[in-house]
Amino acid sequence: MMKQFLLLLPLAFCCAFALESENDTTILPHDEDFDPDLEPDTIITHGYPAYEGKAPYIVSLNLRRDGSNSLTLCGGSIIAHNWVLTAAHCTNDKHYVDIHYGSNWRWNGQYNHRVRSNNFIQHHLWPNTNGNDVALIRTPHVDFTDRVNRVRLPTFNQRNELFENWWAVTCGWGGQANGQLADWLQCADLQIMSNQECSRSYGNIPIGILCIRTPGGKSTCGGDSGGPLVTHDNPILVGVTSFVSSAGCTSGSPAGFTRVTAHLDWIRQHSGVAYY
Repeated sequence: MMKQFLLLLPLAFCCAFALESENDTTILPHDEDFDPDLEPDTIITHGYPAYEGKAPYIVSLNLRRDGSNSLTLCGGSIIAHNWVLTAAHCTNDKHYVDIHYGSNWRWNGQYNHRVRSNNFIQHHLWPNTNGNDVALIRTPHVDFTDRVNRVRLPTFNQRNELFENWWAVTCGWGGQANGQLADWLQCADLQIMSNQECSRSYGNIPIGILCIRTPGGKSTCGGDSGGPLVTHDNPILVGVTSFVSSAGCTSGSPAGFTRVTAHLDWIRQHSGVAYY
């Protein structure tokens, strides 16, 4: 059954990288007439547009290779004044990233920083071992405000907490139910499921992966990779957006995240960020 799961990961990565073209740069139109009361079928897999300041910890990542017009779009989470947590597959084979902070518009943050790949730290077990799709990006110092702020990690006392059936929110600028990418940040409230339940869809799921239920096709999608999954109560970062089923974002199949509690030691070792 694990072989079935392994086949899903490259397809999920293809989904995340579907925005890339070696000849074109994907630029989204800026809609000055954004309507916050859009019909459900026009927003990300039946989620909702975020109000300003809802997720001050999320950043938009525009990743590129030198000498190429290709562009990979991902999300990330601020976990400290100079650290962003994202998915390892977002940073793979990229030379630099433009990090956009502090706005719900993907292309129009309050400010941005360009960071070279020598500041990327991918998990050493990725991609050879499932459940390690996580990376750190060292950034210039960022001051915290009501629009730009960190999200807390789980404490070391919570490292065995599975968060099963907890409600959480995930946000991003990825694919919408109408097949278009989002200019305005979209969020969805979803419930964390057990790995045993998730295994019914994908085969054996290692502890480093956390899955969420996607009723009615409400889910993450391509371009959301690396973004946050944050608990509703006493908000903490429990997941990093990693994959969806090859059946599609709106198929109702579980969506997969890298489980943050499985990587607390690794995060502390490389960034010094830890909660006790």
